[in-house]
Amino acid sequence: MQLTIERAALLKALGHVQSVVERRNTIPILSNVLLSAGRDSVSFSATDLDMEMVDEAEAQVTTEGQITAPAHTLYEIVRKLPEGADVELTYDGTDPRLTVAAGRSRFNLPVLPSGDFPVMTADSGGVRFTLMKEDLARLIDKTRFAISTEETRYYLNGLYLHTIAEEGQLLLRAVATDGHRLALAETPAPEGSAGGPGVIVPRKTVDQVRRLLDDGSGPVEIQVSAQKVRFEFGRASLTSKVIDGAFPDYARVIPRGNDKIAGIDNRVFASAVDRVSTISAEKSRSVKLAFDAGRVTLTVRNMEAGQGVEEVEIDYDEAPFEIGFNARYLLDVAGQIEGEQAQFRFADPASPTLVLDPSDPGVQYVLMPLRV
Repeated sequence: MQLTIERAALLKALGHVQSVVERRNTIPILSNVLLSAGRDSVSFSATDLDMEMVDEAEAQVTTEGQITAPAHTLYEIVRKLPEGADVELTYDGTDPRLTVAAGRSRFNLPVLPSGDFPVMTADSGGVRFTLMKEDLARLIDKTRFAISTEETRYYLNGLYLHTIAEEGQLLLRAVATDGHRLALAETPAPEGSAGGPGVIVPRKTVDQVRRLLDDGSGPVEIQVSAQKVRFEFGRASLTSKVIDGAFPDYARVIPRGNDKIAGIDNRVFASAVDRVSTISAEKSRSVKLAFDAGRVTLTVRNMEAGQGVEEVEIDYDEAPFEIGFNARYLLDVAGQIEGEQAQFRFADPASPTLVLDPSDPGVQYVLMPLRV
């Protein structure tokens, strides 16, 4: 195999695929990237057995062929080469090394046979549809902060992507929850998505897709089956297994009859929460909200650090009551509100609270209260 490729194109492709590779691997081949040189292009593949990333770049191919090389090492070498350099990759089969040459720089990297590289099979079933880049980014950004990190409840370690019919409209919906909070975002379902299975996309896959959205342009082709989900970004594609489990019936958690409504300036409220939580105990990070006519008083008590109190003007004219929340959860939700105002809907101090963004009716957040 012998080819010449521009550093920028090589760096971009390697940057995409090497992020899939785990830093520590018990299986040596999984630390490598598969290089496949064709007529006028070279493709790069990496996998962790649950997810496979493939990207392709134009190259001047002298000799076609395949070989695998250490992903992170190759990426770091290319990253440190001077901008505008032409990089030559050579493997002749007689020496078990891949030669990387650019200008006066020359590196020899150990290789492993391409035949040992595991290739993820594609699922032919399921549905296939196209989603605009901005819509997919919004679904992810509005929800992924609520994905659980507890490995015991593995079925919460991902984003639940599914279609649902509501009020005569078909919607593509993303939901994430960790049992303490829930985030939901939806967009009109694209053509072809109807009838597809609901799948739980793993957290690592969600993060990779979001990273690719920043680099790519144009619409994203999505294929969803019961076992796998595939995202295609032009020449790059990401195929991932989905989490084998049943996502909870989240609709039962979303409160429908919360009648105490408070309109709050989101930026002012978030700043106040951030200030008073400075002295909160790190484990609970609980902040008490005391609602009264036209105002909410935020209080944090810490036996060691003292007490923090701040008052914020709000639009509220219901009966006074108190409720407590995890300060970090409040700030996470506030960070997703696009408009100036956030709307909090309460039932009582022990029931879930619904948070809405009046500027974006397609998102909903649910927060479980704390005892304070």
